[in-house]
Formats: sequence, structure tokens, C-alpha cells
Amino acid sequence: MAGKPSVLFVCVHNAGRSQMAAGYLTHLAGDAIEVRSAGSAPANSINPVVVEAMREEGIDLTEQKPKILTTDAVQASDVVITMGCGDVSDRIPGKRYLDWQLDDPAGKDLDTVRPIRDEIRRRIENLITELRRSQKQETETTGDEVKAAHGGEDTET
Repeated sequence: MAGKPSVLFVCVHNAGRSQMAAGYLTHLAGDAIEVRSAGSAPANSINPVVVEAMREEGIDLTEQKPKILTTDAVQASDVVITMGCGDVSDRIPGKRYLDWQLDDPAGKDLDTVRPIRDEIRRRIENLITELRRSQKQETETTGDEVKAAHGGEDTET
């Protein structure tokens, strides 16, 4: 995960859970993490109840569109997270795969979608913490390697 980490959220229709996750990660991490979302059979539009639920959180998904899952998107991502649908068939070595078992908001009302949204936020907050910790450890390891290469002395760059 050299440089900025990248995360891909995958769900069949890319119209609900994966869009909420991408919206939260973009909102909470800013440009520190590259964010993608996609689906194997993308819907025509994002679930309007999901858009409303995220609007309550100050996140606007109205400009987002469901996208088709491509091998390029998987290859360009460090972490691939399926949203309870296990929808990544070709696993590429060197990628980290997670499956977040989450209820599908399709066909649900706003009161039912809110707890799904809140669980996604909780998981995103944990993911951000974990990615920052990994990035810090990677930076420290790289710094130790540079020190070792220069006889253990600190060097200015």
C-alpha cells in the first residue's frame, strides 16, 4: 500500500450499501484515501431512500451513478470490500478482501435503512483507523530501512 491507500466497495447493483460506504469514506477521510465503488450488475440509479438517508448525514449522493465492476478497478485498489454479496469472482493476489455482511436496503423504508447506514459508518470509521495505522507502520518501516542503509543515522531529505 505504497502512497495513498485505495478502497473499492462492491455490491451487485452498486445502488445502496456500496454507495453509502463510498460516500462515508470520501466524507470522513477526504482525499487521504482513494475511493471507488462498483457492481457486477449496476442499477440505473442509486436507491432514492439511500440518497435520503445519506442526506441526513450531510452527504450528497445525487450526482453518483452506479458503475460496472471491472478488473482494472480491482487491480487499482488495495482493499476490496464486498457488502454482503461476495460479488468479486476473480481474486487478484496482493489485494486484501473483506466481506461486510450487511442487510440490503433495496425496497426498504427510511426507518429500516438508517440502522444499515449507521452500521456502515461504524465500519468505515474503523477502516479509516486501520488504514491510517497501516500507513503509519509502513512509513516507519520505510524510515527504518533508510536509516539502516545510512548506517543507522538520521538523514535529511
